[in-house]
Amino acid sequence: MELNENADIDTSQVEDRRGSGGGGGGLGGLPIPIGGGGLVGVIITLVIAVVGGYFGINQLGGGGSDTANNTNIQQECSQENATQQLECRNVLFVNSIQAYWKQASPKYFNVDYQPAKTVIFSNRVNTACGAADSGVGPFYCPGDNLVYIDLTFYKVLSQQLGAPGEFAQPYVLAHEYGHHIQDITGQEAKMRRAQQGAGETEQNALSVKLELQADCYAGVWASAATETTDTQGQKIFKSLTEQDIQEGIQTAGQIGDDVLQKRSGNPVNPAEFTHGTAAQRQQSFTKGYQSGNPESCATTF
Repeated sequence: MELNENADIDTSQVEDRRGSGGGGGGLGGLPIPIGGGGLVGVIITLVIAVVGGYFGINQLGGGGSDTANNTNIQQECSQENATQQLECRNVLFVNSIQAYWKQASPKYFNVDYQPAKTVIFSNRVNTACGAADSGVGPFYCPGDNLVYIDLTFYKVLSQQLGAPGEFAQPYVLAHEYGHHIQDITGQEAKMRRAQQGAGETEQNALSVKLELQADCYAGVWASAATETTDTQGQKIFKSLTEQDIQEGIQTAGQIGDDVLQKRSGNPVNPAEFTHGTAAQRQQSFTKGYQSGNPESCATTF
């Protein structure tokens, strides 16, 4: 994967809230399942009012900040070799994903795309879905139409969850923007209505459908990533290889419900799945990538 160093990095599509939610550094007690532990109650059952997030969201009641300051990231991403910086690369990933959906949403869904910013935070953050810490992983909040991520998650993804490939990063973001597409097209609301009055197992099964569709949308974006351009018409990606796609597929497999349950030291319980098995997540991403068509991701709620 090679980004175009001449592409315009549009930092207006992100909000930098790092350092305002209790200090930077560390993972805020991220409950990663190494050698057993009680992660299942966190990653499997927390769906609450938030969509996406590989681990759901904690209701913490306080902490975090609503104040964004993009001064540092603007300066950093305007310098030479900015595409070598983690933050700037992720801004470009967001730029590419939104550039794709700006064209695809009206074409395939007859719905104008509504831009959604990505909030970069450290440790804790306040959202319309409640207060969250870094332990929830990346997530999309339909209450404020924002994607949230603590970039230290990528280190956890690489070092502790077995997904070291660089393409894991845009895959993560593309999955969360898939939830934004579900929100603006009404699919997320339809799923929530279907959950009302249903038993827990059925609710979880509906959640799995939503998550797998978001994986499929991520694959659709990946198929068109090298064609996306910045506001000046410059291509954002110079190249995207089959190895990159395999890294995305590997990442999808490492965050399947069955894999995470095993990693936590607990028996695999399909009734508690909320995101799908490793095989299902890989298949959904691959389907979207091979089709290049969001309509291939259609599901019923």
